[in-house]
This record gives sequence, C-alpha cells and structure tokens, in this order.
Amino acid sequence: MQPLGNNEFLVRQGKVTNDEDLKDINKKIVELGERTGKLVVATSDVHFLDPKDEVYRRILMAGQGYDDADEQAPLYLKTTDEMLKEFSYLTQEKAREIVITNTNKIADMCEKISPISKEKCPPVLEGAEKEIEEISLKRAKELYGNPLPKIVQERLDKELNSIIKNDFSTLYLIAEKLVKKSNEDGYLVGSRGSVGSSFVANMLGITEVNSLEPHYRCPNCKYTDFTDYGVKNGVDLPAQECPECLEVLAKDGMDIPFETFLGFDGDKEPDIDLNFSGEYQGIIHKYTEKLFGEGKTFKAGTVATVADKTAFGYVKNYFEERNINVNNSEITRIIKGVVGIKRTTGQHPGGIIVVPDDREIYEFCPVQRPADDPNSEIVTTHFDYHSIDKNLLKLDLLGHDDPTMIRMLQDLTGIDPRGIALDDKDTMKIFSGTESLGIKPEQINSKVGSFGVPEFGTKFVRGMLVDTKPTTFEELIRISGLSHGTDVWVNNAQDLVKNGVTTLSEAICTRDEIMTYLMRKKLPPKEAFEIMEEVRRGKGLTEAQEDLMKKHKVPNWYIESCKKIKYMFPKAHAVAYVTMAYRIAWFKVHHPIAYYTSFFSVRADDFDSELMIFGKEKVKSKMKELETQDFMSVKEKSVHTILEIVLEMYERGITFLPIDIYKSDSAKFLIEEEGIRPPLSSIPGLGGNAATNIKKAVVEEKSKFISIEELQLKSKIGKSTVEMLARFGCFEGMSKTNQISLFG
Repeated sequence: MQPLGNNEFLVRQGKVTNDEDLKDINKKIVELGERTGKLVVATSDVHFLDPKDEVYRRILMAGQGYDDADEQAPLYLKTTDEMLKEFSYLTQEKAREIVITNTNKIADMCEKISPISKEKCPPVLEGAEKEIEEISLKRAKELYGNPLPKIVQERLDKELNSIIKNDFSTLYLIAEKLVKKSNEDGYLVGSRGSVGSSFVANMLGITEVNSLEPHYRCPNCKYTDFTDYGVKNGVDLPAQECPECLEVLAKDGMDIPFETFLGFDGDKEPDIDLNFSGEYQGIIHKYTEKLFGEGKTFKAGTVATVADKTAFGYVKNYFEERNINVNNSEITRIIKGVVGIKRTTGQHPGGIIVVPDDREIYEFCPVQRPADDPNSEIVTTHFDYHSIDKNLLKLDLLGHDDPTMIRMLQDLTGIDPRGIALDDKDTMKIFSGTESLGIKPEQINSKVGSFGVPEFGTKFVRGMLVDTKPTTFEELIRISGLSHGTDVWVNNAQDLVKNGVTTLSEAICTRDEIMTYLMRKKLPPKEAFEIMEEVRRGKGLTEAQEDLMKKHKVPNWYIESCKKIKYMFPKAHAVAYVTMAYRIAWFKVHHPIAYYTSFFSVRADDFDSELMIFGKEKVKSKMKELETQDFMSVKEKSVHTILEIVLEMYERGITFLPIDIYKSDSAKFLIEEEGIRPPLSSIPGLGGNAATNIKKAVVEEKSKFISIEELQLKSKIGKSTVEMLARFGCFEGMSKTNQISLFG
C-alpha cells in the first residue's frame, strides 16, 4: 500500500472519483490481506530524499517529454510518524501494523546479502602456467640463443615468478591467443597502457614493446651486446655489424621497468588493453566467446548520466517554456541536483566481461540489452562494469583505426609493416620539416610534415614538434608522453625547455622514467617506485620524499616539475603508439599515393568530394573561409583537418580522379595510374546504403546501363540520389529513359 498522494494520478485521469475512492481501495487491500493471511505492508515508493528535491524529478521528466511533469507525487523518504499520519483513516492499531510491525517482519525474513558478490572469480585456462612459460622461453631462445644471456634469463624468471605466483597466467594466455588469432588473420594489434613494461608479454607476442635495456642482437648467430651506449632505447643505437658473423645487428629494448605494470611486489592486478583493427573487432569479440563458451562472455555495460550541458538545457527550457523568471544562482543550484542522474544504459566500446565455467553471470549482476532494446542481439551487464570489474575479468578489446590503416597499406603495397626500419632518416625528417615530402613549408602552411600521422598530426602536437625539433625515436616517445599527460608539458616542461633549464631528453615525459631516473640517482628502488606512483596520479610529493630527493642531489627544477603533474602517460603505451605512427609515416614518405588512399578510406569520415576533389585552389579557398570564421564547429574542424591533408597531397603532385559509377568503389578510395578515385559515398548527402546498392547493381549488370532510369530501378535509389550523382557528372553520355525515339 502507498500514501494517497502516490496514486493521485488516478483521480486526475478520472479512473477514480476522489481521495475517498483511493482510501476504499487501500481498505480493500487490508481486508484481502486479513482474509488470505498475507502481510500488508505500507511503502512510500521513494524517488528522492526530501520534499524540496521534487524539483529535480520535475525538471528531468519535463526534459524527457512527460506531460504530467508538474504534477509531482510526494515520493520523498517519509519518517515513521509521517507514514502513520498517511494511514490515519485506518485504526491506529492497523496503521502501526502495516507501517511498523509488518515491515520489520519482512525485513527479518531477508538474509543479509550483498547485491554484488565480493569474490574474485577470474576464468581459468588449464595448464596456463606451463604454456606461458614454454612459449616465452621458446621465443626468447629464438631471439637471444641458448643458453639465454643472464640479463634476459633474470628478467624472464622475475616476471614469470610474479605472474604464476599471483595467478595471472590465464590472463596472459588469453591475451596471447587473441593477439595470435588477429596476427594470423593479417591484422596487427596495438597494446595500450603499461603491458609493454612486461618482457614476458613481449615474448608471448601480446605487445611489440621490448622492455629490456637498449641492446644489439644478431638474428643469425644470436650474439648479444647489452653495453650501455648512452641511449634510452634500442632504435636510436647506431647501426652495427655482428663482430662474429658480420650480419647487420637488430636493435631493440625500450628500458621500461616491470614494476610499472605489476607493481613493486609484482602482485598488482594486470590490465591488458589491446587495440584491434576496427573492421576486425567484431571477429575478435566472437572469437572470445568461442574461447570461453556460449553464455560466458558479456559486453561490459555502462550507465550514461545527465551531463552539465544537458542539465543546463533541461533547466533553461523548463523555465522558458513556462515563462518563469529565475535568477542564475537558482538555475545553478538546480543544475547541480540534476547532473549525474542516470539517463540511459549502453555498452563499453571494447569491454568484454568473462564469467568462469563454474559460475553464472546472475551471481554477480543481472543482464540486459543496451537502452532496453528488446531487438538487440547484444547482451550487456546491467551494472556498470566498474561495479564488478573487481570480481570478474574485463578484457578491453578496442577497435582502432591504426591497425586498419596499416593493413590497407600492406594490401596496397605488398610491404610487411613489421619490417619497416624505425630509424629511417627520411621518415624522421617529417617531424622537424617538410623536406622529405618534396615540398616547402609555405606550400602547406606548416613547418612540419606530420599531417595525418597518428599522435603527431594535431595542431597542439605539431606545435610541440616545432618547439622541440625531434631527431630521434626517443624524442618522439617523449613528445607522445607529454601530449597525453596533464600539466606535464603546458606550464611545466614547455617552459623548462624554452628557458634552457633542461632539454627535451631530460624533462619528465612518461611515468616510468621517474623511477629509472631516481634509481640512477641512487634512491632505493622501493622509494623510487613509490614517488613515481604518487606523481603520476597527481598527488605530488610528501615532505619526506622531497627531502630524500634533495639528499640524492635531484635538481630543484625536477622536484618542482613533479609537484605540478596531474597525470602521466606510461612509456610502454607511448612506445606502442609511436611505433604504429612511425610505420604509417614511413608509408607517407615512401609510398605517398598508398598513404593518402588509405588515410581517406579509413580516417576521413567527413571527406566531402564537393570541396576536395576539384583541385587545390578550391581547397585553399574553403580553408581560408573556415579560418576566418569566429568559431568552427566540431564537424568544421574535422573538415579543415582533412582539407590540410588534401592540400598537402595536391602539392606533392597527386590528384583525384572523377567519381565514376562504374570505376568508383562504394566506400573505399582506389589507386589508379593517374591518381586516386574517390568512392560514391564521398558525395555529400549520398548515404552508405545508396552507394552500396549502386555498386551492387553495377556488379550484377556486368555491362553499362542503357539509361539513368535503368540504373535507378536496379539500384533502388531515389530522385535526390540521382540528382547528386548528376551534379558530379556521373551520367555523361547516358540517356534519361529506356525509351527510344523513332523520329529523332
């Protein structure tokens, strides 16, 4: 039973006459309870805490289009006395029974349970410990010989001991199987986070990042050289021949401590995040289900809440629609009460929750379909994944453009990206100039040639490149770390470098180097690790830590820099990103037509043929128009970014070919002898479905269409689509209808 106010809507809707009818209904419920021996309980259906909070529910309901938003029921948390008063039309004894006695009886019947299991229940793959040990040892011996160099053996032993002792073997083996599957299907995988700090992860193929100290190794006779030559990563070592067999030595090692991944004691829960190709992500998610069995993997659910801008819109519209004048402070107060309230549910873009064989998902949380769509094939956890990721394993198998672009470049050129030299001099030059692109800076309005290169193409990072003029792979890693950190470059390292206090190579750029730098200053390893952890989380330094650093002659600028940092990027993540970016940059320098074709196919969602395929003068004109605006929308900024790359392409002597219904693909840009052929979908307003239908009709026809009418019928496109195609000259030489005139 509920208070009369909760059911007042029945009176408003005319379903009952008045409050007396509502009282009669409640009395009938009491009578039925007595007759059947069922407990009758009074509840208040609480939606907010205090009576004054009803305004937040009113605003939310109005914003979501409810007609009766202003008719709020008193759904606040009532005291016992208030509840007794609500049911004063019953006898005093009966009111106490349903409000106090029976509610306590129900409560006493319930066991004390937690809605979320407190158990940690990771999946278990039988024999995982032995398998990861065998795979990593086998790979290490393939690279470094047998017996292994002491430094390699010790790192392997240290990591394997931590991984196996703390039951992390299954997670490592799962990641190994997923990456191996993707690689076998022709798609590289990028690692995220600190997983590249683990040498075992590198030997298992989970990450391309080798975390050992910089070193040489011979691919032929297995000679190794771990001498400290004063560089911070293997890529920057000078080229050398093997002193024993004269083979060109391989250069590797990024000098990243294992502690940044599994903690100082090796017992921190590992978080292996992987970037799969966006076009392959669905396949790897299906493979994960196959790996664990049906009903054991679920998309990680998310809860979307009302954001600041949305709350502002709700509040502003509510008062404007009702012509109510409210001061700004009251609007601000109400906005604060609305922000953060659940709006809808969704799914994490790559999160997969895994339930072990002997358990059911319902032991941890309910399941649902995103936004409660009963037709969706996707099943997600009902609880936000943060609520249960301490209980169940969450895999982050994200979709990313870089592996997709790398795969397309490989398909177009036949070149294996893994064989690209990361010390190619011409590629390195685009990060400090435009010479290796064969153009001058003024032709593209940029002092560097990194347009369209992941990590280095944005205006912010291009500015960093101009300031720092990098010439080494290490400097690119450092710039990546700086650009992803918070208060690491701006108002920190930028000023230190500009004022000559330090150099880019000595400034703090990634979290890991704090630990390695402090250990070089002879701080104890545990203290160096703890300082790194505090600084990278934005917690600054304690007085004791600052004194310890001064005692070991750490410069004052370094200490002050640590205190300003709010968030730091892991070096392993920066290395993985820069490695992918460098490969793409290599194609940009050495295979430009393949690069631009891939870029426009994979990354240019806002490519607009009307603006971009009719020569550089039209491109320059549009860029100037956008740049003179007071404000650019998100879409306009995206268009401007693509225009910059299109202009660069034109200046390098590459052109677009006309869109052709027979030669153009539906969605991908194509390389032809004279230039790049844009797809049908690049025509503004022509949707993907229409482009697919046209291409399908062309393939099925096997010869040219007699008329526009025939194309329209067979591809099921409308008049507006025909008009779009005509605007681009796609129907030249084609008659309008199938009818033939006998009289000329």
